[in-house]
Amino acid sequence: MTRPPTTFDARWLMEQNFPPTQYVVPGIIPEGMTLLVAAPKIGKSWLVLGLALDLHIGVKALGGIPTGAPRPVLYLALEDGPRRLQQRIRTLNPEMTTPRLEFETTLESGQVVPRIEEFMARNVNQNPVVILDTLGKVLPSTATTKSQYAADYDFLGALKATTDAEPGSSLIIVHHTRKSGGDDFLDAVSGTQGIAGAADTVLVLRRDRQEQNATLHVTSRDAKEGEYAMLLSDNGAWTLNGGGLEAARAAAEAIKVSDGVGDRMADIIAAVYQASESVSRQELQHLLPAIPVQQLDVYLKRAVDSNRLAKVARGLYGPVSSVRSVSSEEGSNTSNASNTPYESDVFEGVA
Repeated sequence: MTRPPTTFDARWLMEQNFPPTQYVVPGIIPEGMTLLVAAPKIGKSWLVLGLALDLHIGVKALGGIPTGAPRPVLYLALEDGPRRLQQRIRTLNPEMTTPRLEFETTLESGQVVPRIEEFMARNVNQNPVVILDTLGKVLPSTATTKSQYAADYDFLGALKATTDAEPGSSLIIVHHTRKSGGDDFLDAVSGTQGIAGAADTVLVLRRDRQEQNATLHVTSRDAKEGEYAMLLSDNGAWTLNGGGLEAARAAAEAIKVSDGVGDRMADIIAAVYQASESVSRQELQHLLPAIPVQQLDVYLKRAVDSNRLAKVARGLYGPVSSVRSVSSEEGSNTSNASNTPYESDVFEGVA
């Protein structure tokens, strides 16, 4: 494929017919370089291994998103060995495994770019995917003549060039979060801003210890920015909460506005946010029969007053259009059910 020129005029640009953006996981991971960031031991390696297994045979990813035709995948599992990878694959129990999925467990910093280039060149026109787990294993030390930002950006730029050279290809890089972040979820990316700045897409996965619920934050040059609720099963498989992007987005919003409320109020909010249209009081009674009618009315009023739900018409409720400050519910039942650890022996020490 002929590469486009680097210098051109507006007329030439508008006369071109560029191919549409290819997606690894439609709506979440487009072609190019993606950074998946999460705290240690919350399941990010299970997530990318599950993606690798799904992509190389072309089945739905994350429990419900079609991925298209099978594609070659190279998983640079630089924190794992063959035994652990085999154990995890057996635990995830995919439909099948094929030679389209390749593994490598040892690479020096200077070898990673040539190895990715070799794999991309060997799989031209097949939309290859490379997963690098983790960036910290190959990130070079800072040269004395460069700032840390410049060193990070140059190295990530070299990685990005491997996928830019092959249209339709993708590089997914696993990276750790910093110990403390700011209000913007991109501040969670460990290292300088040169790391996040070089990526086409940044995914930040957040999950509390001993919790199966998580939130995936997405920002991208090509994919729509958003937040999606995720679930981590006992066997390490990650799925979208609700099975699809829209349901997972609604679930993430419900989780956000449910912060600090009791279980019954959270159930009401979740029911409203998961509905495809406004929900009536009668429908909520049917969906949540365990909540007495009188309590349902009280909870609905509190939810509207605290800007957790919107009253769109008489007796009809819907999500708030935007989440502003959400006050805590004084005098309401704010005690949550105790969390039960879910890790089994095989799932101990999830990374």
